[in-house]
Amino acid sequence: MTAQPVADRGRWRILALLAAAELLGMSLWFTASAVSPQLRTLWGLSEAQAGWLTGAVQLGFVAGTTLAAVLNLADVLPARGYFAVSALLAAGANLALVRAGGYPAALAARFATGFFLAGVYPPAMKMVATWFRTSRGVAIGTVVGALTVGKATPYLLRAFPGLGWRTVVAAASAGAVVAGILVAVGYRDGPFPFARRPFAWARAASVVRHRATRLAIGGYLGHMWELYAMWTFVSLFFHDFFARQGLGEGAAAARAGVVGFAVIAAGGAGSVLAGEWADRLERERVTIWAMAVSGACALTMGWLLSAPAALAIAVALVWGFAVVADSAQFSAVVTEVAPDHAVGTALTLQTALGFLLTSVTISAVPPLRDAGGWPLAFGVLALGPAVGIVAMRRLRVLRRP
Repeated sequence: MTAQPVADRGRWRILALLAAAELLGMSLWFTASAVSPQLRTLWGLSEAQAGWLTGAVQLGFVAGTTLAAVLNLADVLPARGYFAVSALLAAGANLALVRAGGYPAALAARFATGFFLAGVYPPAMKMVATWFRTSRGVAIGTVVGALTVGKATPYLLRAFPGLGWRTVVAAASAGAVVAGILVAVGYRDGPFPFARRPFAWARAASVVRHRATRLAIGGYLGHMWELYAMWTFVSLFFHDFFARQGLGEGAAAARAGVVGFAVIAAGGAGSVLAGEWADRLERERVTIWAMAVSGACALTMGWLLSAPAALAIAVALVWGFAVVADSAQFSAVVTEVAPDHAVGTALTLQTALGFLLTSVTISAVPPLRDAGGWPLAFGVLALGPAVGIVAMRRLRVLRRP
């Protein structure tokens, strides 16, 4: 019997299970961002401080992924247990936000949440890949799409006026607990395991010297420059949008929550479709198209604060679709072009540098908004896709036969 029919038995069930687990588990990421208006009032925070409640998650995630790579946890520990325990610990760290007595404790809780999510996000990509040799772009795109919808979920919960911010945080933690249980009970490794290669920083030099890998990572960094800052602040933009239309604080926050959820969740469809396109077309071409559209939306969005609601929401939905559509394909490209002995190192460097960069743009948006309004704050995000397009065009030429 060939390997692929063996993989076909149950691989779509595993994909559905991992997608559900990612949706529930990654709902922890933006809980503080979703309830930031309440936290700002509670602790007297500036917009920059509120932004760092998400920035701390980014830094915690970098620390967690780096430590996991150095200790080779994804190979040393069984995938099912590693994911399940990480999800439970992340749920507990997120719930600590409810009992945080002030801003410093909240930052620590958010950092810990990102640290433990390092055992929920990257391992799932590897877990699903053990089941898919064909249709891998669709499979990984589906997982990325699910986690994108999961990250949007707190914004939807915030839209219900009867739910206080503590309930939103607790509901996200409950979802992560369910995610851990799903994987602990229902997951098993597929028939296409990866060779075990321990991480080694000594390989970083060979990655940096390898031009194709540098270009692939450069494209990813351009993508990440825009992605998380957009996700973090698009709901705040619509809060200002609806407030300018004369809605009260409660109504503006509720509508902004619904739109924020819809915009981020639109990326779920984008990830799945881009995965399908990338399996049939060049991955570089798909990333270039996605960054061109998202960069154009970044340049446009800030000028729509007084536009008709239908126009502003339509542009935002297109932005949400495109901004993450290419995300999974950057990792796939790195696995294709990096030297065989340094694929793990290349992926680790890509992830660490990308999420470090997101903390820069997340912290930059509030002062840019204060200095020049939303046109400046969102317009600066378009610099990332511009640089990313240049890198991926050069990589496309380099890889062309």
